[in-house]
Amino acid sequence: MLPLVRIARQLDRLATSIGSLLGWFTLAMVLLQSAVVLLRYGFDGGSVALQDAVLYLHGAVLMLGLAYALHTDAHVRVDVFYRRMSARGRAWVNAVGTLVFLLPLCAFIILGSWHFTVASWAVREASSSAGGLPGIFLLKSLIPLSALTLGLQGIAQLCRALGELMQEESLPPARDRVPEEPLAKAVEEVGA
Repeated sequence: MLPLVRIARQLDRLATSIGSLLGWFTLAMVLLQSAVVLLRYGFDGGSVALQDAVLYLHGAVLMLGLAYALHTDAHVRVDVFYRRMSARGRAWVNAVGTLVFLLPLCAFIILGSWHFTVASWAVREASSSAGGLPGIFLLKSLIPLSALTLGLQGIAQLCRALGELMQEESLPPARDRVPEEPLAKAVEEVGA
């Protein structure tokens, strides 16, 4: 069980790091969009490159945010039965759902977008707008990359679920455990 927990923690750290980076991307996106609005309505000007930068950041936040959403349990879940299940029941749902639905979907996205992304890299695809940013190929690379990060986070979820299922007796969450009495614990230690 311990190796599974370690793997899950390492993959969780990756998702947390990506989430922190996406927070900065979101701030940059808001500031750039504010600049676009200020240029357009305050100075009767504009910048296609700034608009493209907002779109690139938006794409990055949405695509790379998938793994972070799974990590923080912020994804859409049909919660009618799940919330009433025991910890082991939820672990079964997470394990089966990850193996049957999530990981095959991630593989399908990676395989389906691979040629699309490679073709974009081959020609170093750039914006078709005059004054637009180059690097559309980087944006298209986010499709298989997002599926990869989501798949890795799915593996972390699977490791946690398997760890739960391999335990002989499931411990209640920390908030539900009754703390030991300090005096009873001291008496036990002295008596032993």
